[in-house]
Amino acid sequence: MKRTIKKIAVIGSGIMGSGIACHFANIGLEVLLLDIVPNALTETEEKKQLTLESKVVRNRIVNEHLANALKSSPSPIYSQKFANRITTGNTTDDMAKIANYDWVIEVVVERLDIKKLVFEQIDKFRKPGTLVTSNTSGIPIHFMSDGRSEDFQKHFCGTHFFNPARYLKLFEIIPGPQTSPEVLDFLFDYGSRYLGKTSVIAKDTPAFIGNRIGIFGIQSLFHLVKEMGLTIEEVDKLTGPVIGRPKSATFRTVDVVGLDTLVHVANGLYEGLPNDEAHDLFKLPDFINKMIENKWLGSKTGQGFYKKVDKDILSLDLDTMEYRSAKKASFATLELTKTIDKPIDRFRVLVKGKDKAGDFYRKNFSAMFAYVSNRIPEITDDLYKIDDAMKAGFGWENGPFEIWDAIGVQKGIELMEAEGLKPAVWVNEMIAAGTTSFYTVKEGNTYYYNIPTKSQVKVPGQDSFIILNNIRENKKVWSNSGTVIHDLGDGILNLEFQSKMNTIGADVLVGINKAIDLAEKEYNGLVIGNQGANFSVGANIGMIFMMAVEQEYEELNMAIKMFQDTMMRVRYSSIPVIVAPHGMTLGGGCEMTLHADKVVAAAESYIGLVEFGVGVIPGGGGSKEMALRASDLFRKNDVELNVLQEYFLAVAMAKVSTSAYEAFDTGILQKGKDIVVVNKDRQIAEAKKHALVMAEAGYTQPVRRTDVKVLGKQALGMFLVGTDQMVAGNYISEHDQKIANKLAYVMAGGDLSEPTLVSEQYLLDIEREAFLSLCTERKTLERIQFMLTKGKPLRN
Repeated sequence: MKRTIKKIAVIGSGIMGSGIACHFANIGLEVLLLDIVPNALTETEEKKQLTLESKVVRNRIVNEHLANALKSSPSPIYSQKFANRITTGNTTDDMAKIANYDWVIEVVVERLDIKKLVFEQIDKFRKPGTLVTSNTSGIPIHFMSDGRSEDFQKHFCGTHFFNPARYLKLFEIIPGPQTSPEVLDFLFDYGSRYLGKTSVIAKDTPAFIGNRIGIFGIQSLFHLVKEMGLTIEEVDKLTGPVIGRPKSATFRTVDVVGLDTLVHVANGLYEGLPNDEAHDLFKLPDFINKMIENKWLGSKTGQGFYKKVDKDILSLDLDTMEYRSAKKASFATLELTKTIDKPIDRFRVLVKGKDKAGDFYRKNFSAMFAYVSNRIPEITDDLYKIDDAMKAGFGWENGPFEIWDAIGVQKGIELMEAEGLKPAVWVNEMIAAGTTSFYTVKEGNTYYYNIPTKSQVKVPGQDSFIILNNIRENKKVWSNSGTVIHDLGDGILNLEFQSKMNTIGADVLVGINKAIDLAEKEYNGLVIGNQGANFSVGANIGMIFMMAVEQEYEELNMAIKMFQDTMMRVRYSSIPVIVAPHGMTLGGGCEMTLHADKVVAAAESYIGLVEFGVGVIPGGGGSKEMALRASDLFRKNDVELNVLQEYFLAVAMAKVSTSAYEAFDTGILQKGKDIVVVNKDRQIAEAKKHALVMAEAGYTQPVRRTDVKVLGKQALGMFLVGTDQMVAGNYISEHDQKIANKLAYVMAGGDLSEPTLVSEQYLLDIEREAFLSLCTERKTLERIQFMLTKGKPLRN
């Protein structure tokens, strides 16, 4: 039976409930968000002579929770406009409405007695076949459905989102005793296809998969930090980006999440797992108990492992339990990994370290390897699900079994034995049978070691994905130092950037031109996309800085012209070019997006022309393109200056969208042409489909534009008056004004005496001239240098 979700009800509007409601609104559903009725009036309500029967009072809790969520940063919603998809109410007056909803999610307080009361109400009002799920993070699913109707139990299971629901990709699905297989299959696909999640089916065991392994890892570190005499700064240095984990690493992450939240789950595991071989690790160390006693819970109480005093960040000394100035952490072993770009390639080096860092990694990884191997088949039958859960729920770049593979399975066993630990029996059996890795890649697909069949089995669900790591060698057509061109099949090429942070320098521009050359000669279309952390942070400003400092203006002029010409080739070639941005897509990365035949953007794309931050205007066709797009929106009898001003401000204020949907509002993406995909893993495959559709429909190379209407002095005068006022009001500096005036000149088409139709090349030429003139300014060079050395913009 085909199941369609159009309307969803969320019961419970706390941080998690409001976040889940917002994410369903993100994907276009109609959402009903309910919470309890207050039992007392506030002082304000009393002054207004309201009563407990007043609707505004009865919905106060849900409305306040949702309003707080919508104001929070990072935002739970792709665009504030999407909030109108959420209707609020209360569980006393509005529970009967769930009869019209396709899926009901319970997100109330983590108490079984309260959850059972909620489910009794849901069972009373739901229509047969309605999905009912719980977002519990640890209460056994089978307890919650006990006593409910047969139809309820068939359509009931756990669906555990991680907080924040928009950003963390893990979606754990936990079946109850009677859950229908059809329901599990549906939710697995829905989580991936519509919610953009990594769906993982877990067993109904304490804390499921993600929190079971994640809390073990954190608790293990809590004990190890004291055993090895490490500081919290040292642990955060060792467990952050160097091993492919978030910048917040361990202790900063706990501060953000809240120590009380972690303690609640750890205590639940300590009580619920008396026979776990690592039972004692779940017992809280004394310093954690002291922090709980002192209410040092992290960001929510103003101090945790770290504490901000004025502009200084202090850290907790775990021996004295007093705050002190943060100490810089450094290790010789980490220095050895500085030339190794990918975290997965660093692990072999890290475990060989001869200092305290090497000891730490050997102890830490051996404990993790032993623990995860012994959780199969307890929490899952398949090892890849543990890796998926840790990557999607905790932001790890590589899961435990992937790390073990990188070190070497036999080497991992030796590390364990040195620490008095043992892997699960199945690992030794796997080695004895001649299988030496948990994963293999064949013909672009990932296979994992399946324990029951003792063979390598294809990881399910890959048919919707194209994984560039898996095809890079076998499907490579051409490469240079900054790019790789792959054959995606069906006549479509993909160009992948491989420069640092995917910056666009000469090697990347050569790669783009080569990819278009190849596609025009032998293929049907081109996708420009990668699967790094960010699509591109923009042009290589280090190269621009060196040329400008050396006053090599002719070479700089040629470099900028090459960038412009390459962007124009993206727009004007005989094959469709699809650009697939995700993450940070800034400056030159944004300019490439602007020139695509079609953009297939990941929902989590942060796109903008940010060149003002380094003292220049967009010089790779971005300024030209924003003028062109404004021109295309001019309508007879409209005030054309207002339209142009919107596009001018998007550049002058260096606006960066907080999602791909917001990029439609800033004019970077275009309705009716560009699309958004929620699941980044599906992005390259989706982009390929669109390239094929455009090619098969008979793609024709566009004709270069000569009909761009520019407003000349009329617009330029308005902009110059505006920047004068901004300087007079101390809103911008004189150098900001100089940059803004240069941009105004380009977007107005120069100081033409009247509105005129001009060509794109005309605008590109004055754009390049403006860019070069700014590169001669000392204050621009100061801005570029500050960005290169500090990683943030200078306002001078």
